[in-house]
Amino acid sequence: MDVTVAAGFLRFFGDLPDPRGRNKIHQLDDMIVIAVMAVICGADSWAEVALFGRSKQKWLATFLSLPGGIPSHDTFTRVFSLLVPDEFERCFMAWMAALAAGS
Repeated sequence: MDVTVAAGFLRFFGDLPDPRGRNKIHQLDDMIVIAVMAVICGADSWAEVALFGRSKQKWLATFLSLPGGIPSHDTFTRVFSLLVPDEFERCFMAWMAALAAGS
């Protein structure tokens, strides 16, 4: 994966509201990419998502910002629990529709 692929994926999540305040250590875009990739690779808990991120951190850093490194499982839990499910679903379904259409 390279920066252009990550940017292509993230265009579908660009208008997803970030529910956190100003004290953000991790970028929401980075967290979404890590979480989706981890789930595709078989992660089924936030602990496994964080483990995936840590085990792939060097590679992930080639196309993600990761200003605060890899978020902890607690951070993934907290941030994803704050997202509006319907908004995340809308972004995810737009990505899936584009994949199905071959764009």
